[in-house]
Amino acid sequence: MPQFPLYSSRGEWKGMLVENLIYNPQGEWIGWVDQDRKIFSVVGEYVGWLNKDFRVLRKRVVERSAPRRSPPARPPERLRMPVNVPLAPLMAELTYDTIDVFEDMPELLSPFDLDQLADID
Repeated sequence: MPQFPLYSSRGEWKGMLVENLIYNPQGEWIGWVDQDRKIFSVVGEYVGWLNKDFRVLRKRVVERSAPRRSPPARPPERLRMPVNVPLAPLMAELTYDTIDVFEDMPELLSPFDLDQLADID
């Protein structure tokens, strides 16, 4: 199964795309990609889109939220990550209205639903 590394705009390796699922460097499932290259979190919330240079991008201001999507079935186990990945490609500058999700909003791609955690109280 082909694996594609995902990078931040600084060139740091931030995840791996395997088929249509996105994993963080620890092998935890953090999101998925639909056929239109739109990225959603593990709970189905819209995150952004997959750019052709393998960055996860998003508009700085999202005027209307995309409808929540039903996520695919949770993978049964963590993915074993490679020991090393290729260097990041040269990336184009981002315009002011576009942000890099891995740099500016990494909480959107959390490996689990924070609402399901037990309260500490």
